[in-house]
Amino acid sequence: MKDKLRKSFSINRRQLIGGGVAALAMPALIKSAYSQEKFVCKIAHSEAIGSPFTNAFDKWAKILNERSEGRIDAQHFPASQLGGLAQLLEMSRIGTVQVTAAGPDSEEAIAPEIAATAGAPGFIYKNEAHVDAVLQGDIGDEISKIAREKTGVEFIAYGEVGFRHLLTKEPVTDLASLQGVKLRVPEVNIWVEFWKALGANPTPLPYSEQYSALSTGIIDGLDSDYFSVLGFKWHEQATNITPTYHWFLPKAIRMNAAWLDSLPADLQELCRTSAKEVFAEQRTINRAGADQALEDLKAVGCTVQPFPAEERAKWEEKTEFLFEKMGEASPETAEMIAKIRALG
Repeated sequence: MKDKLRKSFSINRRQLIGGGVAALAMPALIKSAYSQEKFVCKIAHSEAIGSPFTNAFDKWAKILNERSEGRIDAQHFPASQLGGLAQLLEMSRIGTVQVTAAGPDSEEAIAPEIAATAGAPGFIYKNEAHVDAVLQGDIGDEISKIAREKTGVEFIAYGEVGFRHLLTKEPVTDLASLQGVKLRVPEVNIWVEFWKALGANPTPLPYSEQYSALSTGIIDGLDSDYFSVLGFKWHEQATNITPTYHWFLPKAIRMNAAWLDSLPADLQELCRTSAKEVFAEQRTINRAGADQALEDLKAVGCTVQPFPAEERAKWEEKTEFLFEKMGEASPETAEMIAKIRALG
């Protein structure tokens, strides 16, 4: 009888110890399995290959992969490889892609108060310091929250392509030479109204169609930053540059909010902090390189047309009414425009 009791106790003790060891091991096993879970992050946008903006996305994708130790699988698709801007915006909202980039004005129909921070209408930003005061401060945080609530994306950082200028087949030096010129514009209402007010003939087209539209004569020109003109080789079809500095285009790094919320807390933090880190560097590189990009355009045959301060003042006067008109969209929009202008 004693032998049976001793044997039973021995078996139960081994089972207990074994069960205890298994229980102790469970958190480690769960943690190990959890740490191996992968989250695919498709980053897709319409910026040119080789531009500072695209280079920044390359760097960010590598950082996400490396710092997450493979838990995030960041995949980068530049230059409209997965679709045009309108498609990418919708894909980012529904989560088909996790990240894209666009000016805050792309939300004009859903959140018009956000659109004001993209520099619409033209000449709202005085200089780059003014841009930073707006987007790297309270207003930048505010529009990110609005975007999350109304569109399902979070603006986790802000990059930029910088000031836009005119690229045309024939020289444009003043309002008279601008009349009737067919200019490609984004499919955003305020951009159409801006160029109409100046007497041009705005033609909304997808970003990816600009080269072919220039070559076939659908458009006579476009407005863009110097990097994109080089990257997409639009200078092969139009060679006259007018440095108007009429529009500063910030780019919100738009991450699908539901996807971001699905990540463990440490990966959410990684996405936000690394994006801010990389695109702060991108802004610095972009600003330093803009003058060189213009020199590069001259070297491939472009001619820079004069645009004196007195001519710029005429353009500003012609489009001033658009601030009030844009503010009519909502009281929040009018308030946002006033806050932006007050910081300049």
